[in-house]
Parts: sequence; C-alpha cells; structure tokens
Amino acid sequence: MKTGKAPTTMTELRNELLDIFQEIGTGQVDLAVAKEKSNAAGKIIKSASVQLEYAVARNEIPDIPFLK
Repeated sequence: MKTGKAPTTMTELRNELLDIFQEIGTGQVDLAVAKEKSNAAGKIIKSASVQLEYAVARNEIPDIPFLK
C-alpha cells in the first residue's frame, strides 16, 4: 500500500507492514522510518484489541470497522 494514506482496515495495515518488510530487505526504506511505522502499527493493533476486550467484558458484540 504505497498511496501515502493511512490503512483503514487490518488487511491494509498488514499489507503495509509486508511492504515495509520487503523494502527493508531491498534497502528502499530508511530503517528509522520502518521502525516508527512498525511502532505505530503496534499501537493501532493494541487499541483494537483493547476495544475488543472491553466489548467482551460487557457481553457486547463490537462494531469495529477497522477489523472488517
């Protein structure tokens, strides 16, 4: 996903991370940039996880568009 826009689904995020992984191997991306994107991705995933845990604790079915 090299459009420059932020991923809006888990699939887009995963594809972005796979692109970064490949670019690291070919030297097309600065390691500091790759590290920051990976860090941000981890925070995005953690926030979705917390939202899921909260819904489970309340016996609710969450509606999280990012996970669709």
